[in-house]
Amino acid sequence: MIIYNVTINIEDSIHEEWLNWMQEKHLSEVMASGQFTSYKMMKLLSRQEDETGTTYAIQYACKSMEEYERYQAEFAPALQADGRNKFGGKFVAFRTLLEEMEI
Repeated sequence: MIIYNVTINIEDSIHEEWLNWMQEKHLSEVMASGQFTSYKMMKLLSRQEDETGTTYAIQYACKSMEEYERYQAEFAPALQADGRNKFGGKFVAFRTLLEEMEI
């Protein structure tokens, strides 16, 4: 299983609007790509003293690297542009790719 992790810090001024947008629009659009089997959205509880805003980690699961690569090639550019156009300059995001290990 491949996990596509998006960690994002949202400025307080847009937090509620961004959270509504994620829940009502963005998450369903990502899942509609058909490349992911599930997702989890988590809120970071601890942060450094000088850190502002609210941080979330969204983890999307897919069965193969090919599905992830197809998402990146065919769907991600437009979906990411939508978020930048709506909230540009008011968030910082970084993305990581993980492989779930069986132990």
